Amino acid sequence: MHTTSVSLLERLRFPADQAAWERFVKLYTPLLCHWVRRSGVRGQDVADVVQDVFTVLVRKLPAFRYDPHRRFRAWLWTVTHNKCRERLRRAAPAALTGEAAFSECARPDEVSVFDEAEYRHYVMKRALQLMQADFQPSTWKAFWACVVEERPTPEVAVELGLSIDAVYAAKSRVLRRLRQELDSLLD
Repeated sequence: MHTTSVSLLERLRFPADQAAWERFVKLYTPLLCHWVRRSGVRGQDVADVVQDVFTVLVRKLPAFRYDPHRRFRAWLWTVTHNKCRERLRRAAPAALTGEAAFSECARPDEVSVFDEAEYRHYVMKRALQLMQADFQPSTWKAFWACVVEERPTPEVAVELGLSIDAVYAAKSRVLRRLRQELDSLLD
């Protein structure tokens, strides 16, 4: 089982922490691709923009200090949005200049792209996908039935052939791990 004693964002301050960077890339790549596509970038340029975002993060995160009053996702969105605008400007036809070129760049609906509920749902779902392999199947099934399906603990215990205490322990282990995994990512 993979444990996180320090928040992922804190671990990303150290470029040599390969495991932290791998976890972050697995967690955030699909979301960044989604944001980039919604900004109007298409085709192979999507992967290029996401790579550009990660390049900025590798440079900037060593100096990162988490501030609970500021949102990491807002900063990440801003970096991503700026990289999208750069890509779209470079792709604009040479005949368009000034205001016309800027208006040709697809502008995302920032409210819907950066919807907090959407972000929280995505990050939670993706973290759960990545974490599932770290738990025994019975632990995962107990957690899923109680938390996601909102089924009563005694019913789940009977179905899985576990004690009620074992189901509570399974649920607690997965939730504790989820809190560690998402520490400071869902501010």
